[in-house]
Amino acid sequence: MPDTPRTAPESPEALPTHSPYTVSDVMTHTSIAVGRDAPFKEVVELIEQWKISALPVLEGEGRVIGVVSEADLLPKEELRDTDPTRYDVLRRLSDMVKAGAVTAGELMSSPAVTVHADATLAEAARIMARRRVKRLPVVDESGLLQGVVSRSDLLKVFLRADVDIAEEVRSSVLAPLPASSGVEVRVHQGIVTLAGTLRDKALVPVLARAARAVEGVVDIRLDLSHP
Repeated sequence: MPDTPRTAPESPEALPTHSPYTVSDVMTHTSIAVGRDAPFKEVVELIEQWKISALPVLEGEGRVIGVVSEADLLPKEELRDTDPTRYDVLRRLSDMVKAGAVTAGELMSSPAVTVHADATLAEAARIMARRRVKRLPVVDESGLLQGVVSRSDLLKVFLRADVDIAEEVRSSVLAPLPASSGVEVRVHQGIVTLAGTLRDKALVPVLARAARAVEGVVDIRLDLSHP
């Protein structure tokens, strides 16, 4: 694997009209990455140049073997002028190792926390929250890099047009209701309002839950009466 970085990120394509969205819909399909022998300074330069928080580390034809994040780089500065005790060394052994690292392979956290392109946005968000990372390399079944998805990528779904959200609520949430139902949908700034007459009160929480599951919905308002 050459130690020169991969090409710069390309602009993401527009979101599809209908959900559910997957990671492949919002991820950056071309990403910056380095080989395990990339020097410390080059890693810092790339993170600064591209305003990203982490870089995948690749081996061979593009298999992800780890990730170097800003957190992996900081111990070198943090521990620069310290005189750690034996207890400190044992307690922060990983940070001590990273403080002395000079290549991406020595710096990286491995194995990398990754996600597949067909994962849902909710699944990717849960991985980020649970593992406390800001970016996830997107890999195929062989572990080869397909792109990168970030926290900001996952938030793009909330840019979805109100008219698209309303159309999906009508087709996927309201369409199965009996023809006699008089429920209408309004959407403003991602907030969905279900208004009208609904004979079966038991359907109210069902409708609210189904509408909330539509990608891009910020909140639900219910203005329903029952004859």
